[in-house]
Amino acid sequence: MRTPDFTDENIARLAELFPNCVTESKDENGNLKRAIDFDQLRQELSGNIVEGPQERYHLDWPGKREALLTANAPIPRTLRPCREESVDFDTTKNLYIEGDNLDALKLLQETYLGKVKMIYIDPPYNTGSDLIYEDDFAEDRGAYFERSMQKDEEGNRLVANTDTNGRFHSDWLSMIYSRLRLARNFLRDDGVIFISIDDNEISGLRKQCDEIFGERNYVANIIWQSRTSISDDHEISMNHNHTLIYAKEYSQLKFYGEELNKAEYKNPNNDVRGPWKLVPLDANKPGGDTMYAIHNPKTGEDYWPPDGRSWAINPQEYKKLFDDDRIAFGLGGDSAPKKKLFLNERLAKGDTKTPSSILLDAGTTKDGSSEISELFGKKKIFSYPKPTTLLTRLIQYGIYHEKDQVIFDFFSGSATTAHAAMQLNAEDGGNRQFIMIQWPEEIDEKSEAYKAGYKTIAEIGKERIRRAGKKIKEEAGLMGANLDIGFRVLKVDTSNMKDVYYSPDSAEQRNLLDQVGNIKEDRTSEDLLFQVLLDWGVDLALPISKETVSDRTVFFVDNNALVACFDTGIDEDFVKQLANRKPLRVVFRDSGFASDAAKINVEQIFKLISPTTEVKSI
Repeated sequence: MRTPDFTDENIARLAELFPNCVTESKDENGNLKRAIDFDQLRQELSGNIVEGPQERYHLDWPGKREALLTANAPIPRTLRPCREESVDFDTTKNLYIEGDNLDALKLLQETYLGKVKMIYIDPPYNTGSDLIYEDDFAEDRGAYFERSMQKDEEGNRLVANTDTNGRFHSDWLSMIYSRLRLARNFLRDDGVIFISIDDNEISGLRKQCDEIFGERNYVANIIWQSRTSISDDHEISMNHNHTLIYAKEYSQLKFYGEELNKAEYKNPNNDVRGPWKLVPLDANKPGGDTMYAIHNPKTGEDYWPPDGRSWAINPQEYKKLFDDDRIAFGLGGDSAPKKKLFLNERLAKGDTKTPSSILLDAGTTKDGSSEISELFGKKKIFSYPKPTTLLTRLIQYGIYHEKDQVIFDFFSGSATTAHAAMQLNAEDGGNRQFIMIQWPEEIDEKSEAYKAGYKTIAEIGKERIRRAGKKIKEEAGLMGANLDIGFRVLKVDTSNMKDVYYSPDSAEQRNLLDQVGNIKEDRTSEDLLFQVLLDWGVDLALPISKETVSDRTVFFVDNNALVACFDTGIDEDFVKQLANRKPLRVVFRDSGFASDAAKINVEQIFKLISPTTEVKSI
């Protein structure tokens, strides 16, 4: 009989927006309660590093606040298209982005916010030799102690610390933290992320994901047998990897399993509904009206639920199933009651088999190496890649029956994810799209890949997609006629716009011409088009066509979704021709108009001819 507790309601609302700001604290009686980490919330809303932590239950490490600031900081970058490295550039729905994945994740935020059904990543495992981007996270012991304030000015350690305690974990945690925070924004409310990792960072990663995605959204940790041979370089041979699975919103997650095993279904009584199998009728849930005796009419025996369990249905539901011949007392008619599951009905509903948390039959890294070797003429091009059989299995779990969803991998590596997506599309006629991101990490000059002509990991990934796509399409025959094996290459680069920030007293006559045009001289019209797509949040995979209108090049994105012309000499007559096509959006180069009058009249022309068109100039 009290008014609502608005504090708890506000905490719940903040938890939806900032799950990483929810923590535990003690009330005046010393009891634990849910609370907001105000220092962390201040950091979320601040453009500077916020000081002043206090004791609480959470994962912490030197550099965490800086990682949060890095995740939120804007960048003057863009994506530039690269037609010569792409396949079916104008029509494909797949993307391959080359560059720092932190930059790429920021650039894609507007376009793919809340649109991705499944993310898979296989980040570096922090073995001490894996280095990515410019984040050298394998810091030496002394640097770690100094940065974590475990040394005084004379270099003496202030607290005891073992060799394994945070020696190079902090930089790795910072690297993955900022990227996972951005990745969460891409997921749909029913989306799911899979993260492969080994024992080195599984504990920290699990805690990090609990913070970023919310502990309630943890789904499972799949143990994958990555190798079958026994290694003697450790007390116990490490033959497995982990794959952590988190939902964006667990309550909305639709998680698929594996294909039903049709061999398990029989039809000994020639039921007109087809083959069936028996499943237990009891469940691990409270009693109430589900605690009752079930009578076997053939033997006269009464059955109660096993100790500590109850029946899964109430008496009324049981009677309906019994009357519909969906209850059997074992195949011999003399055991506990079981429910019939009919294969045809399960197939019609799209049911799948619940997957196991242990994968012993999803291939090994040796299989992954063999796949790449086969594609690249028996050469050892990449070490320890994931096999497509593993990725195909995970894709089935995440989006099996949703065949037109986006699969996102921002640690693309050898591009196994793209290969698996194309393979699965060929098998079931799906239209799943992939977005791969990979830093052009240089390859050792002594490696077989380098000798074969590949200078970076990104080059290997792109070439693998080309070769795998061609092979898959050839093997699919007529079934693969419409299979999308292309990909649009986009490269992270500096902004297309000049850095012109002169104040009146610093402007010089020799620099005045630089201010006439605000676009860098080496940028093409297509470069500008993709910057506009990013700025407007338009899907980067939409089909693009190019037409000549009054001797000017005009880009049409998804027919009339966006029309762009970056040529010079734009006049009223040309603008009227575009307005008559009634596009949703239109964009011009700011310095491309023939006169000031033409520039001023553009919006008026569109208001008169196509009032719903959004007009922009850059």
